[in-house]
Amino acid sequence: MTGFGTASELVDGCRYVVEIRAVNGRYLKCHVRLPEELQGIETSLEEIASRLLDRGTVTITVRLGGGAMAPSAVINSEAVEHYLEQLRPLAEDKGLNLQFSDLLDLPGVVTTEDEELRRNKAAPSIQNLVKSACADLDGMRRREGEALHEELKGILDEIRSDLEVIRERAPIVVDLYEARLRQRMETLLSTVGSTVGTDDLVREVAVFAERSDIAEEISRLGGHLDHFHELLDSGSQEPVGRTLDFLAQEMLRETNTIGSKCLDGDVSRRIVVIKGAIDRIKEQVQNIR
Repeated sequence: MTGFGTASELVDGCRYVVEIRAVNGRYLKCHVRLPEELQGIETSLEEIASRLLDRGTVTITVRLGGGAMAPSAVINSEAVEHYLEQLRPLAEDKGLNLQFSDLLDLPGVVTTEDEELRRNKAAPSIQNLVKSACADLDGMRRREGEALHEELKGILDEIRSDLEVIRERAPIVVDLYEARLRQRMETLLSTVGSTVGTDDLVREVAVFAERSDIAEEISRLGGHLDHFHELLDSGSQEPVGRTLDFLAQEMLRETNTIGSKCLDGDVSRRIVVIKGAIDRIKEQVQNIR
């Protein structure tokens, strides 16, 4: 299921921004994009994503909102003491006013942390931001899941409504066939002065009724609808996506059988509608784990 999450924080004058995008996928695949200053912490971010997200192709992007990660300055106290030991006598002898700020430009007084140390200091903040962004993404997924749940239930209701019409129509189809067959036979036999034999007519209608009987398929399709509905409302944390996909395939198989056995215009139109609804279900269940 698709989703997007973001989180940001200002740390030591630099704003870290984490964005996580996810598209549907059966398994979890994680890609991390980092600025050059942060190269080397990818593995820790992937581990966090794998714990908090269970599927999808996930892209984690970290940006420095305030530009490059500013190095931290450190005063070298030993160097300061060394310079003071030499400068105090000169300042007293010459009557100079020695200011501490004068020392800052001297070599070795102010040093900066090396790149690895700065990266290690930034890592905990970025890891926490990844957790927050994952939570944000999960919230979006949950909202989308709730909407998908309602949409699937609506599609099931549509199929059930059309199936009920087919159920009521099925006995009428046999009666209509009998009427058409009787009229056709009477028309043909009237030219030779004969009448329709009741036994022959009953036999033909019985064969047609047996061949076009769809009661079993209707019952199985109804059972699949019930099972699908139960899984949607089960509230279980176990994955059900594959089961729902299998049920959709079975629903389509029963629908095709109904359409091939019951050659009636009204039923055929309902079958086309049901098949379209099942295709929508098959597309949507790919977003369910």
